[in-house]
Amino acid sequence: MTSVDDAQREQGPWKRNLYILWGCTFVAGIAFSEIMPFMSLYVGQLGNFNKQEVSFYSGLVYAATFLVTAIVSPIWGALADRKGRKVMLLRASAGTALSMFLMGLATNVWMLIGFRALQGLFAGFISNAQALVASQTPRRYSGRALGTLVTGSTSGMLMGPIIGGLLAQVFSIRNTFFITAALLMLTCVLSAVLVQEYFEPVVRPKGEKRQSLLKQFDNPKLIIVLLCSTLIVQLGNASISPIISLYVRELMHYRGPITVVAGVIAALPGISNILMAPRLGRYGDTHGSGKVLIGGYLFAVLVYFPQGFVGSIVALGVLRFMVGVSDGALFPTIQTLLTKNSPVSATSAIFSWNQSFQALGNMFGAFLGGALAGAFDYNVVFISTACMLLLNFIILWFVEPSLRRNG
Repeated sequence: MTSVDDAQREQGPWKRNLYILWGCTFVAGIAFSEIMPFMSLYVGQLGNFNKQEVSFYSGLVYAATFLVTAIVSPIWGALADRKGRKVMLLRASAGTALSMFLMGLATNVWMLIGFRALQGLFAGFISNAQALVASQTPRRYSGRALGTLVTGSTSGMLMGPIIGGLLAQVFSIRNTFFITAALLMLTCVLSAVLVQEYFEPVVRPKGEKRQSLLKQFDNPKLIIVLLCSTLIVQLGNASISPIISLYVRELMHYRGPITVVAGVIAALPGISNILMAPRLGRYGDTHGSGKVLIGGYLFAVLVYFPQGFVGSIVALGVLRFMVGVSDGALFPTIQTLLTKNSPVSATSAIFSWNQSFQALGNMFGAFLGGALAGAFDYNVVFISTACMLLLNFIILWFVEPSLRRNG
């Protein structure tokens, strides 16, 4: 890990880096999320597809990015240890801008899938921004700095679907990709000109034997269950992404500002997540994280199942808002339990595995959502998600009884 002592960090430009990268991650968050509400609609414009084909190809389009990201992320991480995080920021922002620009030029669905895979190859701007800030900030300010930085990307991702829906409505879907590419190039220029990094390459001892990861844990069964839980929860969330705009269009009877409404619906879970996650975290610290996790699963099942039977946009919006509450209970609590049950020496390793399982959940979920909607209908995707979460709850309840006592 890149490191300089605290005296050097105090005198370095860590505050300026934080402010600049907050702005860059805010813009990047908007850019990454603003294309989500209309991606499925864009697929429908690239060919003469029926309803089942649009759903299936939408799943492939969403899954392509996450598949490549899951494969290449460890490679980029190792390269960052040798070359520095600033280089990775420039690589990620410029490469993603190029892939967005090419998406706007796509003339068929297979080109779009290829350019989405290219986006996955260059992923990692926000994670490298966090790593750069962590490596340059004095340790006594690191928690505050990283907490501040996270609000930049989260706020951008919340606003992105709404902004993307408006841009698509005003400028067309295709032109929105070009606007998104320009935003990402702006983050590249700002990072190149204004961000400074004092970098020292990581030196690893040669011939050092690595202990098996699971052997470092007192309760490896719990770790495996929690990692699989991350995959299932993310799979459920991601299965909705390929079809949410198509579902909104159907509920609106193919009339009105569909991309705008789809953007608002997509943003609602993030809003409730920000409101509830800190409160649920404090409750878990007091009463047991395991209880929050169990309650989160039950609540998620209750809000996902009726989404398959709604008859209005308002009802869907209310239920999607509730999904953010369940996510605020599930994702942070899983990470908290991984932290509490991991030795310090394995914390980074287990979180990297958790990120890998999350990426796999994104990939399989996107593909599953498109496939189920294509084979059956949109409502089956919500019902199957509820069933998967219920199965995950049952596994946690019976396989790891300690969670229902106090976590």
